Amino acid sequence: MIIKNKKKFVRAIILMVSIVVGINLLISTNAFSHQEIKYKTVSVIQGDTLWDIAEKEQRSNSYYKGQDVRDIIENIKSINKLNNANLKSGQTLEIATY
Repeated sequence: MIIKNKKKFVRAIILMVSIVVGINLLISTNAFSHQEIKYKTVSVIQGDTLWDIAEKEQRSNSYYKGQDVRDIIENIKSINKLNNANLKSGQTLEIATY
């Protein structure tokens, strides 16, 4: 391969490298832009169930938007190290949020 115009060749290479680097930067910032998970405390009142709490969080908490209620229950149980779904009045639960 014979390069007739070195300036055009160098410009073309710089342009291609710039495009590749730009695309990589766009992809990598989108892939690693996770929001930090925070936790809020919810107090259990008489008659509350994990299902009721999970449904409420599904509607009002963006962390759980679009998730199945059963998955939210498992997440709440995991965060709070609960072995079962039995709740007691006055108990506090940590709930994930953004």
